[in-house]
Amino acid sequence: MLILALETSTTSAKAMLYSTEEGIVDVITKEYPSEANNTLMQDPEGVLQELAQVSKQICAGRDIEVISLSGIWHSLLLCDKGMKAKTKIISWANTSGADVVSRFLKDEENVNRFYRTTGCPVAPNYPYFKLLHLKEQGYKLEDYYIMGQGSYITYRLTGKRVVTDCMASGSGLLNIHNKQYDKAILKELGIEEDQLCKLVTYKDAVPLSVEGAKLLGLKPGIPVIPASADGALNQVGAGALDEGAMTFSVGTSAAIRLSTSKPLIPDKPSTWSYLSPTQWLSGAATSGACNCTDWFNDDFYGMSYDEIEKCSQEELNTPVFLPFLFGERSPGWQGNKRGAFIGIEPYHTKQHFYQAIQEGILFNVYQNYNVLCDMVGQPKKIILSGGIVNSRFWTQMCVDIFGAAMEIPVINQSSLMGAVILGLDYLKIIPSPKDYPCEKGKIIVPDPNMRPIYEKKYEKYLYCYNMIS
Repeated sequence: MLILALETSTTSAKAMLYSTEEGIVDVITKEYPSEANNTLMQDPEGVLQELAQVSKQICAGRDIEVISLSGIWHSLLLCDKGMKAKTKIISWANTSGADVVSRFLKDEENVNRFYRTTGCPVAPNYPYFKLLHLKEQGYKLEDYYIMGQGSYITYRLTGKRVVTDCMASGSGLLNIHNKQYDKAILKELGIEEDQLCKLVTYKDAVPLSVEGAKLLGLKPGIPVIPASADGALNQVGAGALDEGAMTFSVGTSAAIRLSTSKPLIPDKPSTWSYLSPTQWLSGAATSGACNCTDWFNDDFYGMSYDEIEKCSQEELNTPVFLPFLFGERSPGWQGNKRGAFIGIEPYHTKQHFYQAIQEGILFNVYQNYNVLCDMVGQPKKIILSGGIVNSRFWTQMCVDIFGAAMEIPVINQSSLMGAVILGLDYLKIIPSPKDYPCEKGKIIVPDPNMRPIYEKKYEKYLYCYNMIS
């Protein structure tokens, strides 16, 4: 039997074909064209068509048993009552509602209420604040159906307005404790529950429609597992579902996620608590990661990443880089904060700046790691994935900064693999997602000689971070 996993990420459409007898058959990734995506906004039709192309390419007339979907957290799209998109997809990286958030933050009681109810810190990345911003821009929210990227793709493939509780938990509209839309929050926005997608779990598959079948080049009626969030599926695909298991992904953005048996909400808003397909996740996310290294290389460096790797030196005296080109998420949640190089010397070269960016990205995540460790202790294991693992130097830098061994998964498409595992569960090939036998990957251990060097650099980073906060 064949399982088709489809993902609409921040920058690309992806497909994985998996055989229950042979394992992974093929993986295809296709970047969105610039007219369909600029990280902040996505064209819904453009994203759908790119997904349709990778599906047709990878399936090529094969019989598919089940389709499992993955999409991005924290996106927002308004559709009219005929389900025609009336806005572009506003992505997690879009912080246009920062002014709304600034005013919201002045009411400490309201901030704590929102955080403790939803598990989402007050920040412009979340759809709740995007909706408040659109309302101020003159949108009559009561006139629209409200969804995100993943639920829109699910609708276009099935004709059903459904959203997984996992995906909805990153919206700021869901009560993280009872897994239902929060009535008080909906009332504040002036919207009704029937304007939102029906809440389901990953086990509530819906059939591929005739229109969806034409788009994907498949037969109608195939069960479609509604989209879960790529970040949550990364946890599933990496085999990190036991309590205390942490995943650390560094792609366009970066995130650390820790599996927990209940919502963990610290006294001070810093980390978040969402739902995975199987349990809760506590974690933190940063807006700046490979989008920062890509920015610098594209605009200033202009070398292949292999060439840059050859120039890397462990003990360069780099300036401090604050990786907030797209605003700050965790731990400070200041959406209007921006990036900076600090401590520039006349001897600094492009390589110094590039490695400063790599360090700054990791220092930002390390801040959040320390917050999580203060709450629940050291994780039992850390699984590292994403674009970072393509660089041996950056991977080693990461392990040295954290001072902890990390596992590199055998499959570097953990979110797609997570979608496949949900498909295996749906087909009853495995008893539950926890029972999938993930192959153990290579372990990278820290270099004790580099620890004191990075500790000093991290102190400088924190000093600069606090000075501009």
